[in-house]
Amino acid sequence: MTQTSISSATALAEMLAATGYLADEGLATIGYLALSMERPLLLEGEPGTGKTSLAEALAEGFGLPLIRLQCYEGIDASQALYDWDFTAQILHLRSVEASGGAGMDARLSVAELESSLYDKRFLLARPILKALQQSRRCC
Repeated sequence: MTQTSISSATALAEMLAATGYLADEGLATIGYLALSMERPLLLEGEPGTGKTSLAEALAEGFGLPLIRLQCYEGIDASQALYDWDFTAQILHLRSVEASGGAGMDARLSVAELESSLYDKRFLLARPILKALQQSRRCC
């Protein structure tokens, strides 16, 4: 099901019910408005109140992967956005060092070597970056 087939809060409630999630009229209306206005739906509340269940039902209903970011006091940008694979970067440096640069351009400068350490292959995508990289969207 796609966003264009969600024509009302009632239709959204029916889609959620088909996944096993029963939304009341208020939640279905808020969800529908967030979808139609292409705005995020931010949920907060005590543990066990159904926030993640709603996200799972929406993802299932739209046939999209669920990308989950657990927020808590003390979370930092590297846990939410991205980080670098330090171990792989060190192995890359050691392999260049062991080969004496063999197979690489002899003119490889220090700047180019440093730049190669921040290649996409060493990037560890965290939830926010994963969401931004998604090609499939519900709306």
